[in-house]
Amino acid sequence: MSLFWIVIRQLAEIEAMATSKKVITREEWEKKLNDVMIRKEDMNKLVMNFLVTEGYVDAAEKFRMESGTEPDIDLATITDRMAVKKAVQCGNVEDAIEKVNDLNPEILDTNPQLFFHLQQQRLIELIRNGKVEEALEFAQEELAPRGEENQSFLEELEKTVALLAFEDVSNCPVGDLLDISQRLKTASEVNAAILTSQSHEKGCFWSKCMSSGTCALFTHIYAGDSNDPKLPSLLKMLIWAQSQLDEKAVYPRINDLSTATLEDPAV
Repeated sequence: MSLFWIVIRQLAEIEAMATSKKVITREEWEKKLNDVMIRKEDMNKLVMNFLVTEGYVDAAEKFRMESGTEPDIDLATITDRMAVKKAVQCGNVEDAIEKVNDLNPEILDTNPQLFFHLQQQRLIELIRNGKVEEALEFAQEELAPRGEENQSFLEELEKTVALLAFEDVSNCPVGDLLDISQRLKTASEVNAAILTSQSHEKGCFWSKCMSSGTCALFTHIYAGDSNDPKLPSLLKMLIWAQSQLDEKAVYPRINDLSTATLEDPAV
């Protein structure tokens, strides 16, 4: 966390430097790290955000008791949300839709793209299970009318139906629709929609960072969904920042994110 802000500051400081790289010693780098003050409260919010967003309800409850950090939503709602996510990941899309409607019918009523993607996933599951006739009937009755109203939906439907033209999906150019990654993508979209409906994490932590002027480049770097967990996003930003700084300076960098160990620059 601290290192990320240091990298960003260093980028700003040497933006106008000549092409020769600046050499930053470990002593200089660690001094800069020590000068950055990160509130423990903000760190705890990041941890709670990750636990809540990813659905670790037991860990979130334990962390709440140990740290005194209150989640922004009722932890009891996590279980229901995770049940929806798990249903999609297992291919039980009809069950997932029922669970979403039980939670809040407006989620699908006000999000036609999400509803289409869930119906598309139902079609994919029918094709996966070899139910060709049922898949064609479902596509014609449920998805085709939506495709007529939306060109992007029509294109996605055509790609999905193309799976039926190949006996060996390994040779199908859209065979990746049958990969587990497609289920995970749809499950993630549903998860984000439910979080939004629950008004989870309206950017309170990030708005503090931005309003305080801690990082002027923040809005250009953070392009992730507002309902994505923030810790992984920070790691992605750290990797990006280090790659940018590599072009301008030699400095102690983190190569192993699992240990966050600073490695001396090769001068």
